[in-house]
Amino acid sequence: MPSFKIFDVAGSGMNAQMLRLNLTASNLANADSVSSSIEQTYKSRQPVFSARFQSTLDRLRDTTTEVEVLGVVESPAPLQREYRPNHPLANEDGYIFRPNVNTVEELANMISASRSYQNNIEVLNTAKEMMLQTLRMGQ
Repeated sequence: MPSFKIFDVAGSGMNAQMLRLNLTASNLANADSVSSSIEQTYKSRQPVFSARFQSTLDRLRDTTTEVEVLGVVESPAPLQREYRPNHPLANEDGYIFRPNVNTVEELANMISASRSYQNNIEVLNTAKEMMLQTLRMGQ
């Protein structure tokens, strides 16, 4: 593996985890919102990641892969429907709709993404230190 490729791999991992943290923050911020219709109700959003390979020839020489963000998807879980006829946003049947955000799951996602981000920082710092020590050996 080329010496500097590790920075690309760790950087792509950090970008992916940053997106994951931002989506988690958005999900948590909207967890208590209400709406009068299913179409207007916030739906939990999750990132979709994939390993990005280079060309076939590059793969034979280099087995590293980077993280690619394929997109963001909305959760297919059903929205929470609650009978609250006195609520100002209740529809004509007296129902309000709440997002399908599971706060416990989102908090676990936040911890996992934060730790993954920190691990990528450690990889960058370790690679940097190893390169600096290698350069010092040549002095």
